[in-house]
Amino acid sequence: MFVMTIDQKGSSQADDGVPGLLDLLRQVPSVVPFERSVGDEAQGVLDAPEAVVDATLLCLRAGNWYVGIGVGDVELPLPATAREGRGDAFVAARAAVERAKKAGDRATVAVEGGSGTAEAEGVLMLIGLHVMKRTAAEWRILDLLEPGKWGTQTVAARHLGITSQAVSKAVARSAWVEEWAARPAAAVLLRRADAALRK
Repeated sequence: MFVMTIDQKGSSQADDGVPGLLDLLRQVPSVVPFERSVGDEAQGVLDAPEAVVDATLLCLRAGNWYVGIGVGDVELPLPATAREGRGDAFVAARAAVERAKKAGDRATVAVEGGSGTAEAEGVLMLIGLHVMKRTAAEWRILDLLEPGKWGTQTVAARHLGITSQAVSKAVARSAWVEEWAARPAAAVLLRRADAALRK
């Protein structure tokens, strides 16, 4: 099981970003929905590593968030709210988000919970760094593309009134193809880390 604890950067000087974050994360499948846990922090429980990858990259794209991912057991029955949850994954998520706050210029994500989490964290950090560095102009193009579907670059170019070459350059510059190639690897590593705890 996976618990995500997500904490707002510089919240004492910024507006409350949690409501917007919860709106953003509503699209991510979870077994206990994301909710405000305390102050400027949100928490949710997920059972699919692909959903963890999606949520992580949505947070890193949005900016201003530290992402902690805890891998481990969650006490059953599942709680009605994340605030009521207990178990090793909650403890690991807390440790992870505190470590993510020390990331400096790197992607602000950390994974805790036992064997294999360091490898999952490494892949998420590499992908996340590309996601965080993208410009608004690049996102305007990338949001129109569909991973693995031939011809979407041409459609995006037509929709935006730009050349296909401009779209291709934005895709290459932003490492979009590499991101979608690496997402499954991050999910596999998270799944392995979770499975290792169940042996």
